[in-house]
Amino acid sequence: MASFSVHGVGVSSGIAIGHAHLISHALLEVVHFKIDSKAIPAEIARFDRAITLVKQDLAQLKDQLPANAPAELSAFINTHLAMLSDKTLSEAPKAIIQNEQCNAEWALKQQMDDIVAQFEAIEDAYLRERKHDVVQVVERVIKVLLGHHQRGPGEKKQQVRQERAMILVAHDISPADAIQFKHHQFAAFITDVGGITSHTAILARSLNVPSIVALQRARDLINDGELMIVDGTQGVVIVNPGPEVLSEYQLKQNQWQLAQQKLQRIKTTKAVTVDGISIDLLANIEVPEDVVSAKAAGAVGVGLYRTEFLFMNRKEMPGEQEQFEAYRHVAEAMKGYPVTIRTLDIGADKQLNPDEIVTATNPALGLRAVRYCLAEPHIFHTQFRALLRASHYGNVKILIPMLSSLSELRQSKLLLQRAKDSLRLENIPFDDQIMLGGMVEIPAAAINAEAFAQELDFLSIGTNDLIQYTLAIDRADDAVAHLYNPLHPAVLRLIQLTIQGAEKHGKPVSVCGEMAGDTRLTRLLVGLGMRQLSMHPSQILSVKSQILQCEESLLVKQAKKILSLTDLEKIEPLVKKFNGELA
Repeated sequence: MASFSVHGVGVSSGIAIGHAHLISHALLEVVHFKIDSKAIPAEIARFDRAITLVKQDLAQLKDQLPANAPAELSAFINTHLAMLSDKTLSEAPKAIIQNEQCNAEWALKQQMDDIVAQFEAIEDAYLRERKHDVVQVVERVIKVLLGHHQRGPGEKKQQVRQERAMILVAHDISPADAIQFKHHQFAAFITDVGGITSHTAILARSLNVPSIVALQRARDLINDGELMIVDGTQGVVIVNPGPEVLSEYQLKQNQWQLAQQKLQRIKTTKAVTVDGISIDLLANIEVPEDVVSAKAAGAVGVGLYRTEFLFMNRKEMPGEQEQFEAYRHVAEAMKGYPVTIRTLDIGADKQLNPDEIVTATNPALGLRAVRYCLAEPHIFHTQFRALLRASHYGNVKILIPMLSSLSELRQSKLLLQRAKDSLRLENIPFDDQIMLGGMVEIPAAAINAEAFAQELDFLSIGTNDLIQYTLAIDRADDAVAHLYNPLHPAVLRLIQLTIQGAEKHGKPVSVCGEMAGDTRLTRLLVGLGMRQLSMHPSQILSVKSQILQCEESLLVKQAKKILSLTDLEKIEPLVKKFNGELA
């Protein structure tokens, strides 16, 4: 097979060598693994149970339909029930399990792909679209298979070994899908589309596996099972590498791993510059389980807990008790270190229910984050109560995203006060002095940072959205990814304005966007006056290594020089030179 390479945008560094595993958007969690011949009857029985359970759920759903429900709803359920009873879905996968000795999820997905291909060959447009019904039915069954089956230790070890040799290849991966990867140990993943600070890319960095986006047609060009090299640092994918290239990258992979191991030596070392300036390095997390990696990296707190991932991949909102337990888990696990929890930031490329498509002319400018929460005050109230209850068990701080006006802030503070009052009436303990912060992600907030600092306890700069809104660049659109630049003079001025506004009122300010974890920008941020940087745990030691080599007084002088420039083409080489001189 001929070797070829594809270039994209590297979003997570490192080198992975493995075999391509092509995935569809609908069924990202399904992976293939062999099962022992003795386990085949049990696997078939597990498949039958899943089919039966989904049938029961649909029948119950049909029984619960109100009398005035549209006839289409009942017909829709009947169609799905009929599909589940058809032998092409209820029997054929069992033959695949038997013949290929594979897991039930994989067998069902293979059968689904065959059926969908048959539908796509139909000329009649209406009949062709029925393939979506097949996908929806299969998804229901696979969710049951994935959620209710506990594998034995031997099977789990086998699955992990196979996943570590897999490189996921997809056209696109939504943030809701990507969060599922935390339950697996894939070697790497690549996508045709996406931007360097899309939420999918952010999640890729949190997984600490090499990842590349914006490869354009990689999924069409790559075949399932082909040997691949993913160089996340250079943004290059090499398919079917020759012996010499493979040997070269195996050496590079070993060197990369050795460099990561060396960084472990400074895990317990405090992040202090050569001239004694202390910098707090905190962790960004998506789910409570991420606390383990945050502590392992030596984080001195959680600077950003993205609570929206608690709300994703489900039909119903998490209740107060479920949220409380998740927040308390993180607060207790951090043992007194600060835990900054961001309220629900939903919208744009982060949708709550993946089955419901929300359309908007420009979702990034629509009803998202604090705007959404203020429009749905009961959601805000429930989350505030859960956050306040968790504050009794640790050093919890609340962070409001996407603030653009003081009226939004004041409405949020009023709802927070109401949540406090409701807890007092029930004699439920909480930290009455809990700190409230605001994210600076919109240019309006940066320009008005002084006013926000006066009414808040702290500020946190979300550089991903700040750059997006300042430069009018959709952060998830690979077509304009080359225009996204954190060193744009306007972006740097807005960061400076925010720092100055916070300092005027003696309020702390941090960076929790992707700039914080970019080692090329560490010295510049410290020179601008940043003393708190929050990033994915996998980036903490690399950033700390930079800080340990820096002299803050020199950084301040260089940062002032950079801020005086108005031409991006002059700023970029100066930053590179600055980093090189102090390396």
